[in-house]
Amino acid sequence: MRGLLFFILACIVGNCVAEESRYFTSTDGVRLHYIDAGAGETLLFVPGWLMPAEIWRRQIDYFSRRYRVVALDPRSQGDSQPAPSANGIRRRAEDLHELIEHLQAGRVVLVGWSLGVLEALLYVNTRGDAKVAALVLVDNSVGENPPQQGGKTYPGRRPEERHLEVADFVRAIFNSPQSPEYLAWLTAQALRTPPQAAASLFPVPYPRTFWRSAVHKTRKPLFFAVAAGLQGQAETLRRTRKGTSIEIFTDAGHALFVDEDVRFNAVFDAFLDRTLGERAIDE
Repeated sequence: MRGLLFFILACIVGNCVAEESRYFTSTDGVRLHYIDAGAGETLLFVPGWLMPAEIWRRQIDYFSRRYRVVALDPRSQGDSQPAPSANGIRRRAEDLHELIEHLQAGRVVLVGWSLGVLEALLYVNTRGDAKVAALVLVDNSVGENPPQQGGKTYPGRRPEERHLEVADFVRAIFNSPQSPEYLAWLTAQALRTPPQAAASLFPVPYPRTFWRSAVHKTRKPLFFAVAAGLQGQAETLRRTRKGTSIEIFTDAGHALFVDEDVRFNAVFDAFLDRTLGERAIDE
């Protein structure tokens, strides 16, 4: 329903792009939801912990004018089915493999944010990068030097305080003011993930050296967009890994593609121009 409303509004302002709410079933029987908009080369967006596909709304609307945009609700998140078990990162990486096969896209530009960064890297490490045109990793450590400092492990409060914890988490991912309505909606979306499923994703069962090896193993073009806390790591990666582009969002929060969506979309669009060679759909 929400996707239909966005579609109607887009048509009213003259930017009408076909968008569908779709599902597929994983090999372990979990019904997974994704948004499918536009046509052309496929950009596959993967959100972070607890977050719905809709958090990429400003990218869906912008890039679906020229590309096919697919945004996944990971298992137990958003409109995807809560999985009774197997909610860990290994299974989620396998979900990416199965979705890419289901899409029959030939190749995708794989975009991961936060926990989605690790899921994307685990996918290419275990399944290879033959179906990947390029990687876009947004604001998570990839195990490069210097190590990331700080950070908090969620969940941390008592179960009866989960709503407060999730609301705090949602507010903390932004550095620019967001409307109370948007924060309340995003908190409600995050709370759709059952507590046991949310907790099962921490700690991630791989050392930081695994992620560094994974990101250097693939030779696909890479765009690494990070907030200030990962600037040193991004600069190291650009020096040590050929084919890496970086962008530092010093004034943005963790959800930098929302905080500074116009800038993020512009630099990502330029990366796509360089990487894919030409627009999937002519302007």
